[in-house]
Amino acid sequence: MGKLGKKARKFAKKHLQSVLKQRRKTKALFKRKAPKNGKNDSEEETVDDYAGTFNGRNSEPESTVITSLDAAFTENETDEIALASDSDGYLSEDPSCPYSVESETEKTLEDTIVTVYSAQNNKIHSDLAALKKKLDRLRKKDPGFNNFLESFKSSAETIQNDDSFSDEGDSSDHEEQGEDDLVKDKEKFLSNQVIVTWCRMVKEDNSQSAFVGLLNAYRTACHYGVESVGHKIDSSETFCNILIFTLSNADDVFRGMFQISSSNSKKETVEKLQKNSKWKSMKSLVKSFVRSTLFLLDQITDSEILTFAMARIRASLIFFVAFPSLVQRLLKATVHLWATSGRVLSSASFLVIRDVAAMFGSDHFDTCLAKTSRSFLSRSRVTEITDIEHMEFLRDSVVELCCLDVQKSSVKAVASLSQCAKIFSLATQTKKKEAVKKICSWEYVNCVDMWVRFISANIRDFDLQSLFFMTVKLINGVAHMFPGPRYLPLRLKSIEWLNCLSSSSGTFIPVASLVLDILEYKVAGEGRKAQIAFDTASVLKLPKHYLKSKSFQDECFQSAVKQLAFHFSQWSFHISFPDLATIPLIRLRRILDITTLESLRRIVKRMIDQVEQNVDFVQKKREDAPFSPLDHQSADSFLQLEKSSLNSPFTQYYRSVLDKACERKLHKFDKKSLPELKTSKKNAAKPKRKPVAAKDHPAENGMVNSKRRRKGSP
Repeated sequence: MGKLGKKARKFAKKHLQSVLKQRRKTKALFKRKAPKNGKNDSEEETVDDYAGTFNGRNSEPESTVITSLDAAFTENETDEIALASDSDGYLSEDPSCPYSVESETEKTLEDTIVTVYSAQNNKIHSDLAALKKKLDRLRKKDPGFNNFLESFKSSAETIQNDDSFSDEGDSSDHEEQGEDDLVKDKEKFLSNQVIVTWCRMVKEDNSQSAFVGLLNAYRTACHYGVESVGHKIDSSETFCNILIFTLSNADDVFRGMFQISSSNSKKETVEKLQKNSKWKSMKSLVKSFVRSTLFLLDQITDSEILTFAMARIRASLIFFVAFPSLVQRLLKATVHLWATSGRVLSSASFLVIRDVAAMFGSDHFDTCLAKTSRSFLSRSRVTEITDIEHMEFLRDSVVELCCLDVQKSSVKAVASLSQCAKIFSLATQTKKKEAVKKICSWEYVNCVDMWVRFISANIRDFDLQSLFFMTVKLINGVAHMFPGPRYLPLRLKSIEWLNCLSSSSGTFIPVASLVLDILEYKVAGEGRKAQIAFDTASVLKLPKHYLKSKSFQDECFQSAVKQLAFHFSQWSFHISFPDLATIPLIRLRRILDITTLESLRRIVKRMIDQVEQNVDFVQKKREDAPFSPLDHQSADSFLQLEKSSLNSPFTQYYRSVLDKACERKLHKFDKKSLPELKTSKKNAAKPKRKPVAAKDHPAENGMVNSKRRRKGSP
C-alpha cells in the first residue's frame, strides 16, 4: 500500500472515528481549570485515571513501580558521624605504674636501659651513662665545678619561670605546646616484659593502674598500622599477648569492678550498671575497651582472631549495650561478618546478633531483624547461587531470629509477602519483563523461602493462619506462572514449599497435579549435552540446550517422584488416602505408557505399586472402622498407632527414595554443575596455547614451500 496523499491525510485527521475519540479524550482531560486555593485534586485524579485507561478499562494495576523486597525491613539507624567526634584517645595513666624500672627507685641508668629500651638505643644510653659518671667524678674532685653546676641549674629554672609568665596571654601557643607534650608522653615503647608485668599485676593484685596501661596498649594494638602517633609495640609476640589477654580478661575485670556476676546479661543488668556509683569514674575505661574492639573488627582480616574476638564480645555484651550509640556499629560489623565469612566465624557472629536481639529489649530486636534480613536479601541479588549451604545457613539464622518474637516477625512477614504479591500482580496483569524477571530471581525466591520456613516453624504454636493462606496463594500463583520445562527448578521449589507448609500445619494442599505435570513433559531426543550435570537447588532457569539431554529427564523424574512420595507419605495413614490417590494413580499409569526409557519406567512402576499397596491397606482398615464419617475426632485418630511405628511399606519406600536422592546428590558433586560448566566454557573460549611457527610445523612448512614454488621464487 502506497503513501497517502495530502488530501487523504487531511480527511483522516478531521473525520476518522479513532481520531475524534482521542480528541474528545484530550479535550475532556485538559478542559477543566485548576482549582483555586488548592481545594481539591480532581484534575490530578483525572490525569491518573486517563493515564491508566484504554477503551474504558484499566489495563494496569495501581502501582507500576517495582520496589525492592527489603523495603519492608526499615530500621532507624543513628548518625555515625557524631560518633567520630567523640574522644577516642588514650587514657591518663598513673605515674606510679611500673612502665619502666626508672620510675620505681634509684636504680642505675644501665639497668633501665637493659629492661626497657630497645637494643637500637643501647649505645646512646651507654654513652650518656659514661658522661654522667665523668660529671660525678668532676663534682667530687673540684668543688668549684659543683658550685658552677648548681648556679647554672638555678638560673635555668629562673629563665623557665619567666618564660611561663610571659606566655600567659598567648593561649593558642600554650595549647599547641601542651598537645605536643601530650603526644610525647604517649609515645612509649611497649616491650613484652612490660606487658607481662602488667598482666601479672592485673591478675594477682587487681591493679587498676596496670589495667589502664593495658587498655592503652590494647588501643595501640587495635589501631596498629593506622595511626602513627601512640605507643610502639616491639614484636608480634607482644602484639598477640596484648590482644589475647585484654580480650580474655577485660570482661572479668570490669565485672569485678562493678560486682556483676558473669551470668547476669540482661537489660536490667545494664540499667543497674549505669546506676552504679563507680560507673562515672570507670565509664572511660569501659568505653575505651568497647571502641578499640569495634575498631579491631573493621581492621583485622584473620578469621581465627575475629572468631575469638566475637566469642569474647558475646561474653561482654552488657558493656557494649551500655553505650547505645556504639551498638549500631557493633551490629553493622557483626552482620557483615555473619553474611560474608566462613561457617565458623559466621556462626560466632550470629550468636552475638541473637543475644543482642534476645536479651536487650524490643528495639534491639527490630534492629537485628532488619539488618540481617536486608543483608540476606542483598546476598541473594545474584544470577546463580554458588554456595548453597551458606545461603541456607543465612536463611535458617534469620528464621531463628524471627522465632524470638513471633508477633513482631509476623507483621514483617505480612508486609514482605504483600510486597511479593504486588510484584506478582504487576507481572500477571502487565506482563512486564522487569516484573517477570523479578519473580524468577533469587531475591524473590529466597524471600518466600525464608517466610515459608518461619511459618512452618511456628504455625503449631501461634495463630498464623492468615499468613499461611496468603503464602499458599502466592506460591500457587508462582508455580502456575512458569509452566515451561525451562522453569523446572522454580516449579520444584514451589512444590517443596507447599509440601513443607502442608506437613507443618497438617493442612492438605493438593500438589499432586503440579508434580504430575512435570512428569508429563514431552522432551525431545537426546542431544550432545547429555552428560551435563546440574543441581536444581543452584539454578532457577535452565538453558535451552539442556532440555534435550538425558540428564534432564533423569533429574526431572527423580525430583518429581521425591516430592510426590513426600506428599503421599504425609497422608499415607489418613482415612481419605484412597480417595486422594485415585486421580494421581490414573495419571501415573498414563505416564508409564508414554515413557520409553526403561530406567524411568521402573521408577514410575515402583511408585504405582507402592501407592496401590497403601491404598489397599487403608481401604481394608477403613472398612473395619467402627465409627461413621461424621465422627471427625475418630477420623483424625485413624491409624495413629501404625503411623507411630514407622514400619509401614510406604514409609520404608519413602526412606529409600530419600537415600537415593542423597546418593545422587553426592555423585553429582563429582561432576561439573551448571555454574561450573559456564566458568569452564569461558576459560575454554580463551586461547591457551600459542600458534606453532611454520618452521617448527612440518605441514605448515610444506605449505609455505609449495606456495613459493608456484610463485616461481627460489
